[in-house]
This record gives sequence, C-alpha cells and structure tokens, in this order.
Amino acid sequence: MTTGRSVIVEAPRRHRLATADHPPEPGPGEVRVAVHAAGVCASDREVYEGTRADGYVRYPVVPGHEWSGTVEAVGPGTDPALVGARTVGEGFRACQVCARCRSGETSLCTAGYEETGFTRPGAFADHLVLPARLLHLLPDDADLTAAALLEPAAVVAAAVLRAAPRPAERVAVVGAGTLGLLAVQLLAASSPAELVAVDPRDRPGEQARTFGADRAATPAEAAELHGRFDLVVETAGAPGTARDACLLARRGGRVVLTGLPAPGAHGIDAVHLSVSQLTVASVFGAPPAAWAYATRAFAAGLLRPAPLITHRLPLESFGEAVELVGSGDPEVGKVLLEP
Repeated sequence: MTTGRSVIVEAPRRHRLATADHPPEPGPGEVRVAVHAAGVCASDREVYEGTRADGYVRYPVVPGHEWSGTVEAVGPGTDPALVGARTVGEGFRACQVCARCRSGETSLCTAGYEETGFTRPGAFADHLVLPARLLHLLPDDADLTAAALLEPAAVVAAAVLRAAPRPAERVAVVGAGTLGLLAVQLLAASSPAELVAVDPRDRPGEQARTFGADRAATPAEAAELHGRFDLVVETAGAPGTARDACLLARRGGRVVLTGLPAPGAHGIDAVHLSVSQLTVASVFGAPPAAWAYATRAFAAGLLRPAPLITHRLPLESFGEAVELVGSGDPEVGKVLLEP
C-alpha cells in the first residue's frame, strides 16, 4: 500500500503526483505530521507558473505552506507526547542565531530565505516533516479544516500586532480576500468606532459585514473617505492599493501593508507621506508571536476561518485548484487540498 503521496512541481507549469512506499522519517528534533488540509493561495500559483521572485522558490518543490494536521511520529530527541496532537506550524526555517532571530523577528532572518512549500518540502502531500520547534498546538477538539487557514491568519495577526489598534478608532481594511476578511475579524475584536472593508466585489463585501465590518465600500466609494481613518490595513496587493491605503489614512494616521504587489505597482506619494506624517509599516510572513496570537484567537472563537472555504479538493486535483485560485471568479474563496 502506498503511504506517501506528494505533489511535486518539477519546474514552472510541470507537476506530477509522486508516490512512495513509506512516509518520510523525522530526524532529530523533528516531527512527521499527517496533513489534514492545505490551503492553495496566490503564492502557490506563482510557484506553479514560475512567476515567484528569484530566490523565493527552489525547484523541484512540494508546495503547500498553509496547512493543518496531526503529529504522527517524532524523531530522536523530540518529546513523544506530541504524537496525536492537532497542530499547525510556522513556515520560515529561520537560523535562530542571527541578530534578527535573537530579537524574535524570525521572518527577517539574515541567514537567507528558507520556507516550507517554497524551498523546503511542503504540505501538498500526505505527510510533512518539520522541526518540532515550529509547531503551534491546537485544542484537542479544534476544527482542522478551518485551522488550515491559520498561516494567512498569522500574517494578519502580525499586521494587527504592528498596527496596535485602540478602541474607538476608525479603521479601514483594503481588500476583502482571505487576508482582508481575517483582518476584519481580528480588528472587529478591538471595538473600533468604525470598520470599513474596501473591495470592488459584492460577495467579499457581504462577508466582511458578517465578520464585523460596519460597511463595505467599492474603491470608487472609498475615494470619498480619503483622510478619514486612524488605521488602515492593506491586504490586497493590487497595483494601487498601497497608495490608496495611505490616502485613506488621516493626517498622523497609521498604515500597515501586507499585500505583495507585482513589479510595476503604483508607488506611494512621498510628499503625501511626509506632509501627512503617516506611519507606514509592512509585513512579510509572521514571527512566532503572531502565530501564537492567531492560534489563541482561533481557539477563543475570535477568528472564524471556516466560512472562507469554498472548495475542498483531493490531492490529485492540484491543477484544478491552481486554476480556481487564478480564475478571478468572485465566488471562489479559499481552496483547500485534502490528502
């Protein structure tokens, strides 16, 4: 019986489903996780199409950086009590010794980029092996299907921690995709005086309202709100959304950028930035503190990712999943692969 399937992207636009007679064995300090579900996102599509930036993917690769599962085996020196635990895990394989890692900023590790699903084998597979130190354990009754979205939730948590929202502030979220809708949930928990989601699509706007937004606005409608918000969190990564986020902020306001635009995006107006005295921060990935925050919020019910899932496909349907993610269909939310 085959016990180890994985999707391997050999090179851009070339993939296959590989099989092995035995699952991978965890080494010292490692665990093997039986993957329950793994999310497919735009970054995975970039890996498949060959458009991911140089240095941020290494072929051949098993993609899959958003995942949940159950610890199935441990390697030498790893606590055997972990076996059976429901878990998610960090993707960055930080060095732990550089100055940034020592400061807890593992997503800024200066030893070079290494990440599960991009340069290391990922979770589009029956099993995933990773260092036990990267695990974030979940309650025994956790919904593992919903937990597969905790990686993007951790990115959003990093943005919210950086933004430091305060009660009664006016807040806007630019983009109502997976990141934006998770951001709405976390920001709603801070009791804002006003919470607006900006997105050109009807369905995400409706979802944003069910997650705590007071209203949804199209980009054209948002143009009437320039200079209104104490805090703006940008999640879309579209060509003009970083600039638009800065225009929405009031003088002296705060902006946090999480979206990754393609080359050629519209730049932020430096004069507006200086004259308005905006504080602009950015997020790429998530450090351990953000993961801990996201998993706590999930366990407490503040994060409810399950309604974002629209498609659940078997591992063999990787190609279809990638097409769905890039389809532009507003009815497509989070797509999961389930081994």
